[in-house]
Amino acid sequence: MKIPIRDFFTIPNILSYIRLLLIPIFTVQYLTATETKDYYLAGMIVVFSGLTDLLDGLIARKLNQITEVGKLLDPVADKLTQVAVIICLMSRYEKMWIVILLFIAKELFMAINAIILYRQGKKLDGAKWFGKIATAVFYACMTFLVAFPTIQLSTANSLMIITGFFLGLSFLLYGREFFRMYQK
Repeated sequence: MKIPIRDFFTIPNILSYIRLLLIPIFTVQYLTATETKDYYLAGMIVVFSGLTDLLDGLIARKLNQITEVGKLLDPVADKLTQVAVIICLMSRYEKMWIVILLFIAKELFMAINAIILYRQGKKLDGAKWFGKIATAVFYACMTFLVAFPTIQLSTANSLMIITGFFLGLSFLLYGREFFRMYQK
């Protein structure tokens, strides 16, 4: 199947490319930050990345620019951004490893089941509401941790717990979706 070149350059896909380009910019900004304003800027990069994630889906549906390239590119940009943020935060927060383990387990579970079901001619029909909520909570909590590195450890741990809870809930609910698909 040949993909038309125009499918690579839709507005939503350009937003995903921007999100990919922001990953190294964020990483350098956060890891070299020394002053409060540096952390604020790193936090603003995460917010901007999250907004482009939100906008690319809205624009794709509104302008009828949903493409196969975008269906692959958007989640890849999203997951790579999330991994970069978590890894950077691991340098400051000892318990962040729990969040990354949960994140990796969820994403591997989803990828493996999506491949198995695809081979059976079945496909998960886009992100579900609980996945979108988990992503929004992730961006909110992680942005706070990025932008305010001097918050109390108890507050930071609470934000990680909230993030972990919503990742876990999304994991369980996607598990239920996959189970239903296997039953069909």
